[in-house]
Amino acid sequence: MDAWEAAKNALECVLEAKRGESIVVFCDCEKMSIGKAFANGALKLGLQTRLVQLKTDGNVLRKEVPPQIMEIVTKQTPDIYINLLRGTREETQFRIKLIKMETKDLKARLGHCPGVTLDMLTEGALALTAEEHRQMQAFADKLIEKLSKAVRVEVMNLAGTNVSLSVEGRPFFTDTKIDWKTMKWMNLPTGEVIVAPVESSLEGKLVCDMAIGGIGPVKTPVEITVKNGKVEDVSSADTEVLSRVKGSLHTDEWSNVVGEFAFGINPKARFVEEFLEAEKMLNTIHIAFGNNSDMPGGKNPSKNHMDFLVSKPTVNVFDKDGSSIDVLMNGVFQHL
Repeated sequence: MDAWEAAKNALECVLEAKRGESIVVFCDCEKMSIGKAFANGALKLGLQTRLVQLKTDGNVLRKEVPPQIMEIVTKQTPDIYINLLRGTREETQFRIKLIKMETKDLKARLGHCPGVTLDMLTEGALALTAEEHRQMQAFADKLIEKLSKAVRVEVMNLAGTNVSLSVEGRPFFTDTKIDWKTMKWMNLPTGEVIVAPVESSLEGKLVCDMAIGGIGPVKTPVEITVKNGKVEDVSSADTEVLSRVKGSLHTDEWSNVVGEFAFGINPKARFVEEFLEAEKMLNTIHIAFGNNSDMPGGKNPSKNHMDFLVSKPTVNVFDKDGSSIDVLMNGVFQHL
């Protein structure tokens, strides 16, 4: 698929862009081929389009929003923002601040893309036709309906994951289409059904045997012991990965508290270096620690957010009356 066509389909099907609306695309200099694809896709839809190149330096990590962005965000209110940024873990704080600035008035729609690559648009999770977007949205709706009465979730896998968490009072939602009531921003590519768990509820052992947000695929599993929603211990034979995970989970007093549970539902998402795509893989789940303040019911204000991807999960969901539903069995969705 041509990159501009994939971008156009995402703008039209996910963010519901309409002719005559305005869009600002913030693009790191090394992502300019993707920026041009989004700009061309936007122009094909008849959008008033502005592409802003952001200079980056591999030796300089951003923690604050650059003045170049500040000036635009404070003086303009476009209908749509697109952030095409490098996915460096150490820049998570900068990205969270940028998102809050862009969405503070709940008017602009946002597609946020940390770590996006051109081949995501040409052959990966963003290479979707309009019909494929609609099919994924319909799948998300069916899954959300199935989860509508859930109060507790249990997750296991052969690698050793065995955790439970509460979702009572926390509705599941999807990133596959804009929610005009909440104006919740989303990542591009899309492909998740998500919930903000009760922050004190996660219990058990989480074994991440696939990939970690901001780090990528792992060669050796990372085991995380959690009690009352908070990480108690982390272990791995890979000392470098372990050090980076521990550093992230100690960003602040909330960064080791559970913030997200999500199903991957994108059939074109691949297991690639960039977590932005890998976390959307069909038949997977991921659990994150850190910020969820922009999710329905979320109360975690951390300046950080780190995701852990789990393979071939078995997921059972329990309703208030104690009845259970098998949602995934060994990495296969059931009856959807």
